[in-house]
Amino acid sequence: MNIIDRYIIKKYLTTFLFTVGIFVVIIVIFDISEKLDDFLKNKATMTQVILHYYAVGSVPFFLNMLTPLINFIAVIFFTSKMADQTEIVPILSGGMSFNRFLRPYMISAFIIFAFTLVSNLYIIPFTNKEKVNFENVYVHPHKVSSSTSSTHMQIDSNTYVYIDNFDTQRAVGYNFVLEIFDGLELKEKLIADRVAWDSVSGKWRIENYTNRIINGLKEEMQKEERKDTTLDMRPQDFEAYENIFTALTTKELDERIKKEEIRGTGMMSELQLEKYKRWINPFSAFILTLMGVSLSSKKVRGGIGLSLGIGIGLSFTYLVFNQFSTMFALKGGLHPLLAVLIPNVTFLLVSLILLYKAPK
Repeated sequence: MNIIDRYIIKKYLTTFLFTVGIFVVIIVIFDISEKLDDFLKNKATMTQVILHYYAVGSVPFFLNMLTPLINFIAVIFFTSKMADQTEIVPILSGGMSFNRFLRPYMISAFIIFAFTLVSNLYIIPFTNKEKVNFENVYVHPHKVSSSTSSTHMQIDSNTYVYIDNFDTQRAVGYNFVLEIFDGLELKEKLIADRVAWDSVSGKWRIENYTNRIINGLKEEMQKEERKDTTLDMRPQDFEAYENIFTALTTKELDERIKKEEIRGTGMMSELQLEKYKRWINPFSAFILTLMGVSLSSKKVRGGIGLSLGIGIGLSFTYLVFNQFSTMFALKGGLHPLLAVLIPNVTFLLVSLILLYKAPK
């Protein structure tokens, strides 16, 4: 690593951090102006707002979402400034190839990629949980569903359950039905007025139930007031508030996906989309860095304004493209992996085209 490499890496990272600082200020100002009435109405204290919501929850969430935009703007800004001050031409004229010139950019992009990936897998789920919990209490508590209705669930290869209504706050379900099959043959059907989760024993308490046991042409009816049993489901499986999957750790997300493969409650697209985003989106650091250098390494009349404008436009296009593909995955049947790959692959191809056309 020579002096030029260290100079570019320093420029890259300091500009990136400076841009992050600007965005943090803008995010907090606009978010406070939008939610101040909710904070006052729901009696959130200043300490809760500053520490729990912004410092721990909201700011990391928005920065994680806007990292591609921030990264792209930073690359465009300092590279355009280098080109405007005629710093790039002497570097290339001195014998350094354009590909070699890209090395410090890729090193810096790798640092951002590694930090983003670690954040997606281990840090952001924790901060999102703080954000979601705070919003459900102090921002829009009326939007939080305390109950789910008409829930069908397969809890293993032979067992199916149905709950007409489940109160997520009390962990109590009503009109509970459990069916056990042997292949296509119904072997047992239990109908209960009420089912409740016992957090101490880790079991479900079934109350006022009738159990119909079928053995060929023989049937047996059992009526009891109560029994405790173990079922492969938990109260959190019925949670229905917004953005719940973004608050799951990577381990919890993998466990939910495995259970969803059996249960089929209709949440598979959301779960897979969240998982693929955590792993694939950090690669945008390389894609947008490559695009930013290709766009802004040429000195143009009028200074850095044109390059910066194009860069901001393309970065917003990338974010919008991501949102469109997400909606197609959730509502249009597009596979979640394709929904995450399409924007990144498309912009990678655009980056390679721009790289090919860049002055060398």
